[in-house]
Amino acid sequence: MCGIVGVVSSAPVNQLLYDAMLLLQHRGQDAAGIVTMLERKFFMHKAKGMVRDVFRTRNMRALPGSVGLGQVRYPTAGNAYSEEEAQPFYVNAPFGIVLVHNGNLTNAHALRAELFSTDHRHTNTESDSEVLLNVLAHEIERATRGVPLRIDDIFTAVEAVHRRLRGSYAVVSLIAGHGLLVFRDPYGIRPLCLGRNAEGAWMAASESVALEGSGFTFERDVAPGEAVFIDLQGQLHVRQCAQAPTLHPCIFEYVYLARPDSTLDGISVYQARLNLGETLAQRVISTVPPNEIDVIVPIPESSRPSATQLAHLLGIPYREGFVKNRYVGRTFIMPGQGVRKRSVRQKLNVIGSEFKDRNVLLVDDSIVRGTTSREIVQMARDAGARKVYLASAAPPVRFPNVYGIDMPTKDELVAHGRSVEEIRQLIGCDALIYQDVDGMKRAVRKAASAGAPAIDGFEASCFDGVYVTGDIDTDAITRMNGNRPRVEETDVDSSRLVLPNLS
Repeated sequence: MCGIVGVVSSAPVNQLLYDAMLLLQHRGQDAAGIVTMLERKFFMHKAKGMVRDVFRTRNMRALPGSVGLGQVRYPTAGNAYSEEEAQPFYVNAPFGIVLVHNGNLTNAHALRAELFSTDHRHTNTESDSEVLLNVLAHEIERATRGVPLRIDDIFTAVEAVHRRLRGSYAVVSLIAGHGLLVFRDPYGIRPLCLGRNAEGAWMAASESVALEGSGFTFERDVAPGEAVFIDLQGQLHVRQCAQAPTLHPCIFEYVYLARPDSTLDGISVYQARLNLGETLAQRVISTVPPNEIDVIVPIPESSRPSATQLAHLLGIPYREGFVKNRYVGRTFIMPGQGVRKRSVRQKLNVIGSEFKDRNVLLVDDSIVRGTTSREIVQMARDAGARKVYLASAAPPVRFPNVYGIDMPTKDELVAHGRSVEEIRQLIGCDALIYQDVDGMKRAVRKAASAGAPAIDGFEASCFDGVYVTGDIDTDAITRMNGNRPRVEETDVDSSRLVLPNLS
């Protein structure tokens, strides 16, 4: 999962791209990159690190032009430490194309072999985004057949791309001398939206918050399978390029990944999290009598809306019992249990008065490995809590995610192959309450606004084991796990899901 943005304007776009990437920083902190275009020349700067560290004044001055794109990277495949795998990626033929990608291709291995043996194209990294760029470039070359590029050729190429790719992909690309191309996979798994400002500039971005925070008005989401081409005069050209598109957005975006002030596919993330707290309340009541709970405490940050609604409905005081250090990483993909455990204590500090001699209900957005939950439960006990209950606003995470979220392998998931009681014993809490899968889906769907696009279903594979693209089996998961970002035991992982939720 990454954050991507593209802008077509009549004024310089370097600052707009920088500001939008700051608003998308929660989607990836491993690397950042920007490409701008002046006439037909690309100007690029990218490096490992967060936006504020990668771009200095001298870098911004070296990014002229009124069209450009950018990405904040969270690695889900390949080498997490390679500077070469920072995006954007560039190919010089045909025309010159740069591209940023949010998602994960499930058939990248087969495509890489096709590119070499059939398309005669070379990839130099382990990144599936470079594979995607080369597939797009090859299909544009086939569609144009050596003649000047037409709008119809671009859409013909995207149609071919959809036929070849599997998995999740939201894409923003720039064709030298022509304009900005954005498109989304036929299931709409990863988010992508469009906005316009008062001067007529267009922006495409992963989340609506990037548009609104940059002075753009949200226009609409890019539909599943749809391609949108914005020419250098700011004219929009749109075509549905998939044969049978359906809308199955990733439900984990609403549970945890997206900022609460974003709206994705017509669904308010904040309202979805409030609704998750509402449905969770019924689960709590059936497990622990409310009169046995003295206080409800969220585990920062994403669980706060759910915990607030839960406390309101149960009539139990809501308290902030943990203070979060925003400069220490999130822990569920930290390398090594020792590093993982140590970082929990560094990341959270207890306000002892909220726990001493009380029965406390802790609320988290989700439980993945369980290591963090076990440590937090112990911290509450050490602070003097009589009983510690734990509620998860999401159902048990029992299956790997293959669409752009770096979930652990199934054997590392605390819920895989275990009952709720077995998980409770491992975590060490007095009661463990999970959201149920159907309740989660109803709660998120209920947050849709009037006029929102029809949701055909949700990509919820990490909870229900259903992979919407239909090409995932045990062998595929094993192969993709082998391509997960490589980290060293002694290193601290800087990717999205180990860092503080900046929302």
